[in-house]
Amino acid sequence: MMQQRILGWAVAAVLAVGLSAAPSLAEEVTLGAPAVITNAPFFIAEANDYFKDQGITLRIVEFDSAAKMIPSLGTGELDVGAGAPSVGLYNAVARGVDIKIVADKGHVPPGYPWQAFMLRKPLFDSGKVKSFKDWKGLRVATAAKGATETAVLDVALASGGLTLKDVSEVFLAFPEQAIAFANGGIDASLTTEPTITYIVQAGTAVRFAGVDTVYPNHETAVVLYGGPFIEKRRETAKKFMVAYLRGVRFYDDSLAKGHIAGPNADQVISILSRYAKVKDPAIYHKAIASVCDPDGKLDMASLRKDLQFFEGRGDIDGKVTLDRVVDSSFAQAAVAQLGPYRGAALK
Repeated sequence: MMQQRILGWAVAAVLAVGLSAAPSLAEEVTLGAPAVITNAPFFIAEANDYFKDQGITLRIVEFDSAAKMIPSLGTGELDVGAGAPSVGLYNAVARGVDIKIVADKGHVPPGYPWQAFMLRKPLFDSGKVKSFKDWKGLRVATAAKGATETAVLDVALASGGLTLKDVSEVFLAFPEQAIAFANGGIDASLTTEPTITYIVQAGTAVRFAGVDTVYPNHETAVVLYGGPFIEKRRETAKKFMVAYLRGVRFYDDSLAKGHIAGPNADQVISILSRYAKVKDPAIYHKAIASVCDPDGKLDMASLRKDLQFFEGRGDIDGKVTLDRVVDSSFAQAAVAQLGPYRGAALK
């Protein structure tokens, strides 16, 4: 009897040790993101098991714009969002919705014009339009009303002595802009890769100017955290950022001379071909590469300038400051854990 008790205790002890040593179940994090090139770091982190290493199971929900993610981020239906800062974001924060910009997802440094102004080819070939001062009266497409593209367009027009009132702004998603150039529906647009490459290949429009020269280092896209994710799952939010920045750094290692052409370029392009909508590797070789800061640093001057632009137009209902919108602590904590970036991005 005593032997049976001892055996029972031994079995129980072994089970207890086994259970305590067993790995904890992965925690699901829901990311709102379109299947586009600029989300490469997320795709890389998923493909290379960086999220898995942090005990995270990633679930991606596709949205066509960050503005449409705002309600879901505020309620906790989404944990993380990826896209452009917008009037919708700032108005939500002004109303008390807790959403934070936590890291860079895409900016436009010199030499990487992955966001560019396009001009209908006949207008360029005829010499009718040579500079932004000649854009008066043109039909110009941007992605969406209230997006930062309008702020960039305002800067470009100002360089030619014009204002937004001098053009007819049309709101079209990037793929729709390619169609509109083909049928003559627009004269110009502000768009991103790979739409730029598709339009150039179609011969309907030409690159007129890169945002890297018009508005250098513009903060085009950001990573957003919902308030519930920060408040209720802060440690997971920190772990997510570690995995994300590992993906960013792996991606940055693939950049060379404005393209995905570095030592690990083939691996990055393979991952993009699996996760993004564009499946043709040749497009990724031709397209100008988007750029993300390896430490997740935001260009605060750009964010501040765009917010002031929206405020000046009366687009913001209420008072909001960047201090209420930006929280860089997650990126800073991740960098402290990962150490300094050892690569040579922007070669």
